[in-house]
Amino acid sequence: MDRIRNARHFAPRLQRWLENRTQASERVGNGGEGAAQAELQLDAFQAGSQASGASPATAPPAFPSPSSFPASRPPASSFPIAAPATVNLLRPPVPLRRPDPSPVMPPADGMERRQVLVGSFILEYALRRSTRRSIGFMVDDDGLRVTAPKRCTLADIENAIRAKQHWILSKLDDRRQRRAARLEKPPVEWKDGAKLPYLGGEITLRLQHATRNRTVFDPETRELALGLLQGATELLVKERVKNWYKQQAEGLFAQRLDLYAPRVGVQYASMSVSSADARWGSCTVGRVIRLNWKLMFFSLPLIDYVVAHELAHIHEMNHSPRFWAHVGRVYPRYEEAKQLLRRRSQELPVLFP
Repeated sequence: MDRIRNARHFAPRLQRWLENRTQASERVGNGGEGAAQAELQLDAFQAGSQASGASPATAPPAFPSPSSFPASRPPASSFPIAAPATVNLLRPPVPLRRPDPSPVMPPADGMERRQVLVGSFILEYALRRSTRRSIGFMVDDDGLRVTAPKRCTLADIENAIRAKQHWILSKLDDRRQRRAARLEKPPVEWKDGAKLPYLGGEITLRLQHATRNRTVFDPETRELALGLLQGATELLVKERVKNWYKQQAEGLFAQRLDLYAPRVGVQYASMSVSSADARWGSCTVGRVIRLNWKLMFFSLPLIDYVVAHELAHIHEMNHSPRFWAHVGRVYPRYEEAKQLLRRRSQELPVLFP
């Protein structure tokens, strides 16, 4: 009799369970396999709990049907279901690799090429050891250059790079954009009548046949006349013009250094003309100053700013507030000049790519 009573008790429940199983199988055919399987397991759990005498109040809540969720969001589940892989559509995935354990052999310039992992970037830099007391950074078209004391470990240098990573990455990106903007400009056509930048203005290039090579600049007409032998090439014209710029730079730079050195309160050891791609000047601990001959493209006030800047480095071999105070005493509008120099360099035509 007890067995018959139990059979009558479970028959309706068994019938409902079989009907739910049939409906779930139909949902599986329509692509709802994950949700249907979870629902079946939950129904079975409910049935087993009630059959064992558990109170309905303690049974798990009914699993909500998929139709009650928005189409863009799958139903929540208490069962472990693998989440789909996510892809950041704003930035294409970049495979990362650890820096090479063995750096490239030091090149002839004495700069050791190394790599460091900075966030999600592998940053390459050139390292030079010196007698300076702190770690210095410089960014140019060749990338990041680091000058560090001989006593500094590589861990100290890499930690310093990471501490300055926002400044370094922004400077590298700015340099990349400026270089790309320069390369987009059409180069100067080296022909008679071409316009060349000179001291903030323009001069006219005159090409003339002559029995000997000669270069003459007329400040009244602002014309640079090149006497060329028969068969002269464009490469020869460019070299002649470059040499003329360098000669002009040597005389003008020496004059401006002699003018500003007493005002800054320093004496420099020597001066030379450089041809760096993206560095207007430099000053060594031995008080040797190098100035880029391409400064001859800009106006005299901008040249004076670079001269005052490098002379101030004899006082302070850094860019601290004390350094800028030395610059400001002889060139109060240095911030304006710094921004103008950057803007003018982007506006120049491409003369010597």
